[in-house]
Amino acid sequence: MRTGRRGAGEFCWINILSSQLSEAKSFFGALFGWTYVEMPGMGYRVQVGGREIGGLWDLANPGTPPGTPPGIGVMVKVDSADATVNKVISLGGKAKPAFDIMEQGRMAECFDPNGAQFDLWEPKRSHGADADSSLHGSPSWHETMTTDVARASAFYTSLFGWKAEVMPMEGFEYTSFKLGEEFVAGMMAITPEMGPIPPHWAVYFTVDDVDRTVREALALGAASCVPAQDIPGVGRFSGLTSPQGVMFYVIKYAR
Repeated sequence: MRTGRRGAGEFCWINILSSQLSEAKSFFGALFGWTYVEMPGMGYRVQVGGREIGGLWDLANPGTPPGTPPGIGVMVKVDSADATVNKVISLGGKAKPAFDIMEQGRMAECFDPNGAQFDLWEPKRSHGADADSSLHGSPSWHETMTTDVARASAFYTSLFGWKAEVMPMEGFEYTSFKLGEEFVAGMMAITPEMGPIPPHWAVYFTVDDVDRTVREALALGAASCVPAQDIPGVGRFSGLTSPQGVMFYVIKYAR
């Protein structure tokens, strides 16, 4: 579990996008105990245990492309956003030019060769998340669902220096990415049985009790998209969609 500032090559921030900002703020606050720091006219910084995990933003903001759906975006910390953008393109991905977020840092919007979006963050004044990922409501795992596992694996290992480890699971293979000796992310193939799911990155949040969290989420108006179930040796998880249309996972890790 990560605590403190994340380093280069690690996920360092999440961006929750919603057209119902007040409702999303209330839902996640009730479910995860999130607290918020308002950024007038923009949205909120989101905290767990008084530490940063990300931001909550209004889809109606002028800078948001029209048609952007509700969801959670992920950011990876890098030493140079501009250099990493060039590398993304050279490895077969797509990227928009990096730009400054005032004096806080420099970011860029990127897509891997299969189309999954992720953003880059080059810190200046703002170093991103520093919350304890073992706390209830804190992001603790990031997972890409993809149409071409081999292509995505080659891309991310070359881009961020991750090492891929393939683990056979019941009925499928799961890829874990490590940075040094630390696990940083996972990857699964999108199967026909899953339906028309586009490649994407998803976020798992640590919870104290998965089944209780699912019941609370449903009572708050959420929908279940992955029933609560055990992953042998890992823990118990479930997939949910908030009343505002934001899909996310919750997980209780085996100790």
